[in-house]
Amino acid sequence: MSSSNQLPPSMGNPGMPPMPGQYMPRPAGNMPPMPGQNMPPQPGHNMPPQPGQNMPPMSQPQMPPMAGSGMPPLPGQNMPPHSAQSGMPPMSQPGMMPPLPGQPMPPPGQNAPPQQGMPPQMGRNMPPMQSPMGGMPPMQPPMGGMPPMPAQNPSLMQKRPPMPGQMQGQMPGHMGGYNNMNQPPMPAQQGGFNQMNNQMQNMNISGPYDQKTMNGDNGPHMMPPLSQQQYLNGQQNRPGYPPMTNQGMPNQYSQPAYAAQQQQQQKRLNPDQMPSPIQVIQDDQTSRSGVFYSNQKGLVPPLVSTKFVVQDQGYASPRYIRSTMYNVPITNDLMKQTAVPFGLVISPMARVAEGEVTPPIVNFGELGPVRCVRCKAYMCPYMQFIDSGRRFQCLFCKASTDVPAEYFQHLDHTGQRMDRYDRPELVLGTYEFTATKDYCRNNTFPKPPAIIFVIDVSYNNIKSGLVSLICSQMKDIIKNLPIDEGQQKSNMKVGFITYNSSVHFYNIKGNLAAPQMLVVGDIQEMFMPLLDGFLCTPEESEAVIDALMEQIPQMFADTRECETILLPAIVAGMEALKASDCTGKLLVFHSSLPIAEAPGKLKARDDRKLLGTDKERTILTPQNQTYNQLGQDCVGVGCAVDLFLFNNAYIDIATIGQVSRLTGGEVYKYTYFQADLDGERLIHDIVTNINRPIAFDSIMRVRTSTGVRPTDFYGHCFMSNTTDMELAAIDCDKAIAVEVKHDDKLQEEEGIYIQVALLYTSVSGQRRLRIINQVLKTCSQMADLYRSCDLETIINFFSKQSVYKILDNNPKTVKDAIVQRSAQMLANYRKNCASPSSAGQLILPECMKLLPLYVNCLLKSDALSGGTDITIDDRSFCMMAVMTMDIDNSVNYFYPRLIPLNEISINGSDVIQIPMQIRCTIEKMTDQGVYILENGIYMFLWIGLGANQDFIQQVFGVPSAVQINIEQTTLPVLDNPTSEAVRTIIEQIRSQRHRYMRLTLVRQKEKMENVFKHFLIEDRGLDGSPSYVDFLCHMHKEIRNILS
Repeated sequence: MSSSNQLPPSMGNPGMPPMPGQYMPRPAGNMPPMPGQNMPPQPGHNMPPQPGQNMPPMSQPQMPPMAGSGMPPLPGQNMPPHSAQSGMPPMSQPGMMPPLPGQPMPPPGQNAPPQQGMPPQMGRNMPPMQSPMGGMPPMQPPMGGMPPMPAQNPSLMQKRPPMPGQMQGQMPGHMGGYNNMNQPPMPAQQGGFNQMNNQMQNMNISGPYDQKTMNGDNGPHMMPPLSQQQYLNGQQNRPGYPPMTNQGMPNQYSQPAYAAQQQQQQKRLNPDQMPSPIQVIQDDQTSRSGVFYSNQKGLVPPLVSTKFVVQDQGYASPRYIRSTMYNVPITNDLMKQTAVPFGLVISPMARVAEGEVTPPIVNFGELGPVRCVRCKAYMCPYMQFIDSGRRFQCLFCKASTDVPAEYFQHLDHTGQRMDRYDRPELVLGTYEFTATKDYCRNNTFPKPPAIIFVIDVSYNNIKSGLVSLICSQMKDIIKNLPIDEGQQKSNMKVGFITYNSSVHFYNIKGNLAAPQMLVVGDIQEMFMPLLDGFLCTPEESEAVIDALMEQIPQMFADTRECETILLPAIVAGMEALKASDCTGKLLVFHSSLPIAEAPGKLKARDDRKLLGTDKERTILTPQNQTYNQLGQDCVGVGCAVDLFLFNNAYIDIATIGQVSRLTGGEVYKYTYFQADLDGERLIHDIVTNINRPIAFDSIMRVRTSTGVRPTDFYGHCFMSNTTDMELAAIDCDKAIAVEVKHDDKLQEEEGIYIQVALLYTSVSGQRRLRIINQVLKTCSQMADLYRSCDLETIINFFSKQSVYKILDNNPKTVKDAIVQRSAQMLANYRKNCASPSSAGQLILPECMKLLPLYVNCLLKSDALSGGTDITIDDRSFCMMAVMTMDIDNSVNYFYPRLIPLNEISINGSDVIQIPMQIRCTIEKMTDQGVYILENGIYMFLWIGLGANQDFIQQVFGVPSAVQINIEQTTLPVLDNPTSEAVRTIIEQIRSQRHRYMRLTLVRQKEKMENVFKHFLIEDRGLDGSPSYVDFLCHMHKEIRNILS
């Protein structure tokens, strides 16, 4: 673009195509454009004129709307003659506005004519402005029906009519702007520099809020100018509250009270003008719920919170695989410049939603799955048949392969196979192949997997009531063994081991009169003492198992053994599976640090003071490699380990948890377990654990087309080489993150082909391959990348990667790197994709407008920042939970749901719906409210002291909030609609999470409230961690530093 008279196309000029990377915002709903929205800026107001722009200086301080915008001029405004501007498209400034009512105006005549010899500024690539636009803040309609901010001079309001969408008498707010005194003035700025900066002080700008577009976005999200000062002075605020500069003001912000806001002269950023996750969730639910057709490459899926039904039309469901970006830059340099990570989050066994079909199973018999001869990719919709159907070309590696005679089929006139619609592997994104013996251990088909219960029967577990609880419920637990699709009953077998300082096996063969116990005292060299009768199906051995469950609590009732072992008991379970020649899972119920003289003995290193310091990794990494080695041995025989821990003291999850980490297992923690309080929770967790969709003895590999390759893998798995993830088990609630990197330049028109293959043994003992196919687009323009990012996937990827890194690096370095990278992502968008505007303006890409919020949530989470206020085991537990979380659970973990209960509407027979969540901040709560806060691990019920007495009476059975017994973990069962509705909502929330959350009651102004406030993630932390507003200011400062 060298021609001097080329101008950027305008939004107001129909028929002109948008420039690459330029967004066309749509007006929200049916609102007419705001006056002056698509207007050329005034020459001389800090704005270099565009080449060829010979506009006469305007004497009117306010700019008229564009001709053809359908808006009458504001009162007192003269329409300029159009002859001077005929044929001149104005600059495309998203959301450029006349000054707000009550803002000081530059004196007329300050508009200098354009200067001669100015460097041409080419639309998109314009350097960022170092100083604010004279009197012209970008302005969009207020977000989501929120009023503008309080605290502007009301006397000025009478002089000008209100803006469209602004209530008569509402006052736009007062915000501190940055003062760029140390930067040189821009060309064409005639002496009014300080004056311009002073004008910035009174600006209030909120961003556009329209997400009605189907796929992608509608332009940048403009933020208010953020004041550096507010971030630095945030220290003085009350703990747990967002910063308020006027400390003396009452906190009247709980409800949107317009009258009160007008009187408040608070000079602070209004949190309601920050991008809201609730609004984003609601908008996505409105525009993208219903059927999601996976029929085009690079289609960005709906948010995980949106209720949608996937119709597989050749690309895998987003439930199985999501990408951080759906339009990938073609070169590594472009990729590095944007700083957006390229990662996949894969959940290969994810549950399908109601109305979706499970992946069909394709059986090729003896032939086995058809594969590419070179890269070994499996037959999929992206293979191209050539040579009249006798060969196919692989789109992953470009090699061509002969079609086996049994698989041959003629092609139609379009070059497609005649039978393609009869073959799932040619039309679907996700399907399964039955495997041949070549895909099995020792080339023999597997037996059905088994589950072994390994129970610690030392003093702690007997005293807490754990052993008798598990034994009394075992009959119901094993009724829930998973049943494979198409089967009538479960083929899985069960076995039982108990241990204290020795290990006890039980023979439960169905024809025995009573169960037999075999004790192995030599724990140094563990072996399997019996072959026949250890593993049996619950049907054939029902009576013997019942008898055993009655005997175990009696046998160990008087035990005084406190020193326990752990490693030999896990080895016993592994040896049992190995001897029975089957794969499966151990459920280990363990109570204390293994300090008995035995393999796997550990020492107490409970030095909580190290958390949050440079030395924290010394207590967050394993104290020796014994359990890591055991984990690898378990993977080798297809034995997964889930640990259920019932600790009253330090148990060193960082070390013993390695067995679960390497085998694809999970850790559950029940500190200070009491059977009467936590029994329901434990049994629910065990049943969910064994009942959910699961794959045993699996290997997963990700193949990509040439130009990119998977390099790093984060999650619970074992990597024996650089490509294969070995998983003794993987279930529907677990996800693995994979980082993908360029190793060559890509072709823009081709796209990136991805195939995930999971080889596994099903619960019925069938060896299968699950194939998950996805295709992403490629681009050479950054703007295309920023239109197609999936923020929730980015945060899940960052969380897994940073938990992984924090074990090897200084925690401050890891966290600073996340902030720096996020700032780089946004600064790069600002520099290369957004229209030029004042440097005091924070501009966010539409699909990343919640990035600052979610990054702050990630940094404040217990997994990364858990300090001395939690135990070392809590910290390790959170880190392991984050490493296995799928995207849905991680979004909810980092940004907890806050649900107002006192707003339940009960209409007789209606189905009770969970009320819409509100923003996770104390500002949205009132003393009269009752709220549930949950993040998938903890659930709190907060009760305001002024809560409605009728509500309290109906739900808790007492007349006032003060009389509620907050020690209880369940609500009383009362016979009234409100009580039933509240209990139903709690159960519905629990059913959405795979861990059963214990209910903790919190009364306002009592000691537990600080724990509750720790999870109000938008507020300033009690440990001094920044609030959302603080962090947004900090992020803006970082972006400005990068740009300058």
